[in-house]
Amino acid sequence: MRIIDLSALNILVVDSNQYMLKIIRTMLRGFGIVNIREANDGAVALEELNTHLIDIVIVDYMLETLNGVELVELLRGAEDSPNRYVPVIMLSAYTEKWRIETARDAGITEFLKKPLCARDLYLRIVETIERPRKFIKTNRYFGPDRRRHNSSSYNGVERRKSEKENLTDIDNTDINNAKELADELFG
Repeated sequence: MRIIDLSALNILVVDSNQYMLKIIRTMLRGFGIVNIREANDGAVALEELNTHLIDIVIVDYMLETLNGVELVELLRGAEDSPNRYVPVIMLSAYTEKWRIETARDAGITEFLKKPLCARDLYLRIVETIERPRKFIKTNRYFGPDRRRHNSSSYNGVERRKSEKENLTDIDNTDINNAKELADELFG
């Protein structure tokens, strides 16, 4: 595994469990990340996102006030948000397919199953940096492109063809069962 310098990243960790916040903070510091902001509910996180420039958000699915999905929907839906394009890594102990699909459809970038492993978190962070996803906008979705790669062997219906005139590529300048499911859902 290649080690990269993550020390310049500004990370926002959002989890209502103080113990989990501490675990994630310890992992991030172990990766060399020092600029870590924390929020224990979705409303506080939204305020952090509106007042600070954040490079990556790590958010739990289950939160107080606003859950993780609602937070991402508000983040992606606010055209005036300074962090609208920020990569979002969602964590959850609940990994039913419908939950992962709901999170994906809200605009998350990556999904990780709890209990969390430091290696998987590190790989997801590196993935968001080294292979950033382009953002797309349709009548019903704004967020990172859910396809990781274009498969030349895919012979199915092109769902986006009907939305082609409404599809806009936006250049984003600014890795267990759940992992496999997330990889399948995200292409």
